[in-house]
Amino acid sequence: MAAPPSTRPPSTGSPGVLSRAATGVVAVLLVLGVGELLAAATDPDASPFFAVGGTTVDRAPAWAREFAIGTFGTADKPALFVGMSVLLAVCAVVAGLIERPRRPYGGALLAALGAVGVYAALHRPEATATAAIPTVIAVVVGMLFLQFAIRALWTPRGGEDPASPNPDRRRFLVVLGAGVAVAVVAGAVGRYLADRLAVVLEDRDRFRVPLAADAAPAIPPGADLTTGPRAVPGATAFVTTNRDFYRIDTALQVPRLTTADWRLRIHGMVDRETTLTWDDLAAFETVERLVTLTCVSNEVGGDLAGNARWTGYRIADILDRVGVHPDADMLLSTSVDGFTVGTPVEVLRDGRDALLAVAMNGEPLPLQHGYPARQVVPGLYGYVSATKWVVDWELTRFDRAEAYWTRRGWAAKGPIRTASRIDVPARSARLTAGPVVVAGTAWAQHRGIDRIEVRVDGGPWQEAEPATEYSVDTWRQWRWVWDASPGDHTLEVRAVDGTGAIQDEQRRPPVPDGATGLHSRTVTVVA
Repeated sequence: MAAPPSTRPPSTGSPGVLSRAATGVVAVLLVLGVGELLAAATDPDASPFFAVGGTTVDRAPAWAREFAIGTFGTADKPALFVGMSVLLAVCAVVAGLIERPRRPYGGALLAALGAVGVYAALHRPEATATAAIPTVIAVVVGMLFLQFAIRALWTPRGGEDPASPNPDRRRFLVVLGAGVAVAVVAGAVGRYLADRLAVVLEDRDRFRVPLAADAAPAIPPGADLTTGPRAVPGATAFVTTNRDFYRIDTALQVPRLTTADWRLRIHGMVDRETTLTWDDLAAFETVERLVTLTCVSNEVGGDLAGNARWTGYRIADILDRVGVHPDADMLLSTSVDGFTVGTPVEVLRDGRDALLAVAMNGEPLPLQHGYPARQVVPGLYGYVSATKWVVDWELTRFDRAEAYWTRRGWAAKGPIRTASRIDVPARSARLTAGPVVVAGTAWAQHRGIDRIEVRVDGGPWQEAEPATEYSVDTWRQWRWVWDASPGDHTLEVRAVDGTGAIQDEQRRPPVPDGATGLHSRTVTVVA
């Protein structure tokens, strides 16, 4: 019996040109939208589209810039963006047309465009390697979407011959619509965040660091081992630059708060609940101090410590203004992102320079370090003292409230442990026999460092030469001249704080109240 004639339309080849072109366009929109969102959350200069535009302007020859200005006038930059958009649209259409299931030719084109975006992001002023991340992730998302959408377009409805030109259009339209929605939402949110960041950056640019009525003493000669006739190459600088200062916090995205938006609500166990505005801070004396901060997560010998010049207002003065109840023993401070810190009230009112800081090393606080206001408290690890982007102070008690990290098993009060490290020579260094300068840093904030001792291969402790002490609230550098003999050697260091207590030699992890143990360096000395 002859088979019944087929009612299926004859095959006409690959899916329609418009459908394939649409997948390419949506894939590129996804790249731009996701890239914009990721850049807004990390580094606005890393936005793929604007990084390419900025690099184009920077690298364009003089004649091209003059032509653009002469032709378009003040609309030269919009003209550039229109031209880039047209070029991207063409590339997007081509990518969609050449993409095939299991043969990602269009994805390769997106990768090539991504390489241009990565190059542009990495060549922006002061860019770091992380500037490439938004473009790389966005391009991968675009490539995956393009391949997925093309497969949906090419895949026939269930039971049909794979050669059929009748793919499941409904499935394809759902995939395409989802891609458009994600691209639009990501791009819109990214642009909002970028605009918000621009407002905060403008606010920070306008902010002028107040002149300190109580200025920090000058750094005495001999306190910094990186300067002067006895400078040690490779030693840690006494003052840590803003760029090099460690950053540890829970913020997935740096909060963006202007001085006009900032408020500090003070409530709880106080006589007079109040809310301070930025202008209200002018009523308090401005103080400038050098203070070393340390993260409780710092391992033995680690670099999660830094020393900076902070400008701000004494927390004690602010607390005196509202009147603290005698039985309140905790200041529960809250960041604008909801992070909480519990600080003993006694250390905020015992005369140490605990500050509500608004400036760092003579500049407004960097955004990642708490702009416009943060806490700086000498002698306590940051998780119980150094609240960034602080907007709320509640006076309470340790037996009534728990802060973010104490709920997770860390100690409630967190005084900084005495610590020391070897900075020079480097780990596994090869040295020449004879006099070798060993140098490093030690700290015991608010107790100070009395002396530093070094030993070789477990031998007797020998006293190192301490740098000039600046204050008990800053770290202290040291150096020691070693008559090195050939062979492999292990150097160890320990410090003695201002109370006479010797650094704890037992090795313990940071949890729950700071790491302990001796830092060591193994080196090889050759004849």
